[in-house]
Amino acid sequence: MMEIRQLTYEDLDWVEKIEISNFTLPWSKGSFLSSMEQDNTIYLAAMEGRKGIGYCGLLKVLDEGEITNVSVDQKYQGKGTGYLMLLELIRQASLKGVTTFHLEVRKSNTRALSLYKRLGFWQVGVRKDFYEKPREDGILMRMDRI
Repeated sequence: MMEIRQLTYEDLDWVEKIEISNFTLPWSKGSFLSSMEQDNTIYLAAMEGRKGIGYCGLLKVLDEGEITNVSVDQKYQGKGTGYLMLLELIRQASLKGVTTFHLEVRKSNTRALSLYKRLGFWQVGVRKDFYEKPREDGILMRMDRI
């Protein structure tokens, strides 16, 4: 049974493995650590028993939240992990006053685009050549909660 809880420093070893597996320019443990230490961030972990299978994070600025990280172990993708993590992230951020959510995603990441649209995000712009390795446009998305 999957559990969603706060991400801890002890989780960063498995987070790093997923990050390296899923991204061409992964965040380092140090990047996660410095971000997690800020008062205006929320980081969640999806656990299957004792195994970490996904994580997500958000940076809060006033009443807006920038979703900075969403990643799921490849063996667990397509099984609702990302959806449940993001629902909880949005719920927790909403309790802290966030009413508008932003994120960007690779244009070719159709699975993520579908997930975000299912959650109520819509495309608001394109960042030309935003991503590297490979170079690709970033799709800017937004969702408003009232």
